[in-house]
Amino acid sequence: MTDFDQDTRTKLEAAAFRRLVSHLRTHTDVQNIDLMNLAGFCRNCLSNWYKDAADDAGLALSKDDAREIVYGMPYSEWKARYQSESSPEQAEAYERVRAREGH
Repeated sequence: MTDFDQDTRTKLEAAAFRRLVSHLRTHTDVQNIDLMNLAGFCRNCLSNWYKDAADDAGLALSKDDAREIVYGMPYSEWKARYQSESSPEQAEAYERVRAREGH
């Protein structure tokens, strides 16, 4: 593994994070439950991690504001525009993931 200095590493990680968020914003057809079932995390997890990082840094950031950073709009708006009803199979798979991941 390449040893980057901390500043370079942070910049690269931030760029990768921004690209991931942009990718998720573009692929609104991919439901959170699908992400969760396949990868064990979703947009909400990512926004929670963002909020946790702000909390760790002593910065005030609400859950809603963190979600808006990830979704690119208020969460309620994203849900109304893009979220579909989960199928019974998706819900069943999600329950297995929740049990495994401890969510």
